[in-house]
Formats: sequence, C-alpha cells, structure tokens
Amino acid sequence: MSKRDELIEKYAEDIKSKFGETPNMDLLTKVAIGLGPAIYNLDASKVSGSDEKELSTVKNNFLIKKLGLADGPALMEGISLVISKYGQSEKNKHRAVIYYMLTKHFGKESVYN
Repeated sequence: MSKRDELIEKYAEDIKSKFGETPNMDLLTKVAIGLGPAIYNLDASKVSGSDEKELSTVKNNFLIKKLGLADGPALMEGISLVISKYGQSEKNKHRAVIYYMLTKHFGKESVYN
C-alpha cells in the first residue's frame, strides 16, 4: 500500500469516527490527490481550527478559488460547522478531511468529476 493510500485510509477512518459517515472513497481520493504534496507535510496536512488566518486561507483558497463559491457569511459558517463536528479539542484535523466535508456540505462534489 502506498503512503497516499495509507493516508486516505486514515482520513476515511476520521470521517467514520468523527462524523459518523461512510466516506465516498472516490471523492476522498480525489480531494487528497488535489492537495498534492501538502498531505505528506506534517504542518500543511493539518488545519488549525482556532487560527483565524488559517480558516481564512481555507475559505479563500479552497471554497472560493477551488469550489467556485461566492464569498459570504455562509462560507465561514460552513467551516465552523465542519470544525465543530470534527471536534474543537481534536488536534489533528486533517486538511483532506476538512476539504472533503466542506465539499459535501456545499454540494460541490461535481468539482472533482
């Protein structure tokens, strides 16, 4: 099993245990691949749920640029919802899991097709 496959399995386990959902493995794989080498970098592979600058980056670089969503209060509300479901106390919030859940939350799975 490749390192990427191992990480995707770890992300899938997080989705099952933290969100109580069975992940769409095809979509999860595409989200992970879309993150490129960032998934292998310990710092870049995580999202700090309490860092406003980090959350702003998720909003601007992922939700607006990648998913093509219009800026507005709904974007930060979506991010906050996903972060709180992941668990504020959970230190290891994987970027791929956050992006996957945001993609599902905003119904933008088609971006990855």
